[in-house]
Amino acid sequence: MKHFFCLFLSLAFLTTLTAQPVNLKKEFKQPKWFSDSLKQIIADAGLDGSYDVGEDGMEQVSFAVIDLTNKKPLLGGVNMDNFIYPASVYKMYVGMEVLKQVSEGKYSLNDAYIVRSPNDVDRSSEIKWDPRPLLRAGDTVTIGYLLDLMITRSDNSAANCMIDIAGRENINATMHRYGWFGSEVTRKFLSRKYEDPGYDTTRGTETSALHAALFMYKIYRDDLVNFWVSRTLKDILSMQLDTTKLATGLPRDAVFAHKSGWWNYYTNDVGIVESDKIKFVISLFTPVTEDEVRPKMKTIAERVYQLLLRRNKKG
Repeated sequence: MKHFFCLFLSLAFLTTLTAQPVNLKKEFKQPKWFSDSLKQIIADAGLDGSYDVGEDGMEQVSFAVIDLTNKKPLLGGVNMDNFIYPASVYKMYVGMEVLKQVSEGKYSLNDAYIVRSPNDVDRSSEIKWDPRPLLRAGDTVTIGYLLDLMITRSDNSAANCMIDIAGRENINATMHRYGWFGSEVTRKFLSRKYEDPGYDTTRGTETSALHAALFMYKIYRDDLVNFWVSRTLKDILSMQLDTTKLATGLPRDAVFAHKSGWWNYYTNDVGIVESDKIKFVISLFTPVTEDEVRPKMKTIAERVYQLLLRRNKKG
């Protein structure tokens, strides 16, 4: 068994070293009708304009969909290369790197970790009905507990701890291996005055709908770092507690492995939808407040699901 485990770690490390960016032209069909249909969905939802987001200036929606139902997937979107503030969505990038390091044997999900200030920023739970207590300086928890809390409850204190565990330079090196330049994790979830030296003046974290969609696509394909990382992260994303955004427009029997994020002007959701009829990745980043955009996100999810259902019925 020991020899098998060592072989597994060696293969995982090799997979990481040989990770390549997705070749969009070779990997996907990108028919004009698909993006045109998605543009119409965004327009009908009233999200096709530009939005004033204060100090960040004018911003637009970033939207991408990958239809996974048939052998060669379809890719389409609206402003899908547009970089936008992802809010808590980028916690999934942090989770990838932690799981990668676990798969390399650097530490275990069962290892204990002591929470330190100023990482313990949360004063209320992101999910009000979640019974788990807020993290406080001095608490001893496992790395696995922090990972679950960061993804399923979108806990900012847990995310700050996980960023320290993973190391921003390591997260971004892995992101770069996949060609996701511009989506680097630059900030913790705390005030700049409490940031580590060198990160107190850096730009804010951004990502695009395309990068987030490709991240989910690689999870679906079981080749985000390696099989174990992909499956473990997908399982955790499937237990997401925030079901108030795109999830509201999906059938109740569909499995939605996703990460949402919301802050100030920004409301986002990205994930893998799987039902007995169709499978797709949906990635939506909006510069619109949560209360205003929630019903629009529901409509978008419903319309995309029906679009792909009709297409795949026709074969």
